[in-house]
Amino acid sequence: MTGFDPKADLHRYLRSAREALLWKLDGLSEYDLRRPLTPSGTNLLGLVKHVALVEAGYLGVTFGRQLDDLLSGLEDDAETDADLWATADESRDHVVAFYRRVWAHSDTTIETCDLDTPGAVPWWPDNSEVTLHRILVHVIAETNRHGGHADITRELIDGTVGMRPDNSNLALTDPAHRAEYHDRLQKLAESTRER
Repeated sequence: MTGFDPKADLHRYLRSAREALLWKLDGLSEYDLRRPLTPSGTNLLGLVKHVALVEAGYLGVTFGRQLDDLLSGLEDDAETDADLWATADESRDHVVAFYRRVWAHSDTTIETCDLDTPGAVPWWPDNSEVTLHRILVHVIAETNRHGGHADITRELIDGTVGMRPDNSNLALTDPAHRAEYHDRLQKLAESTRER
């Protein structure tokens, strides 16, 4: 196979996941970005902040490349889950600019290291030795996992769904068909209550 480049493939998947996550913020007010829409407090801006801090750690600290001026939330004395919500001083623009700065920092790590470059994750219980390959897979999975949370959270806010503005990634794009589909699934669920 010519042109096969596993690192470039992984990097492309990470970039795609990053962009999909940020798209979920488009067009929303600061209020809607911060509004907790699940009992656990899930909110869009908090998801982006969390993923940015996670990536800064895994693709920075793990390879000896600490990023300065992190957003709040990971300090030793931080409130529980402080990395999952933005403070009043952390606007959308501030959080997004930080995430993009993390991207540039991480991209340098990815571009200058080989997939088998060793690193160490100091917050893992055994201070695990890892490779760039393993960490890239981990960060892609983490970003996509929280991207899924963002998909659902955004849909709860205004009905916007999909992976990108030009690709809903859903078979049912017509709102009337989606409503009919939802009603059919609700009726099916209700029919199983007494089983």
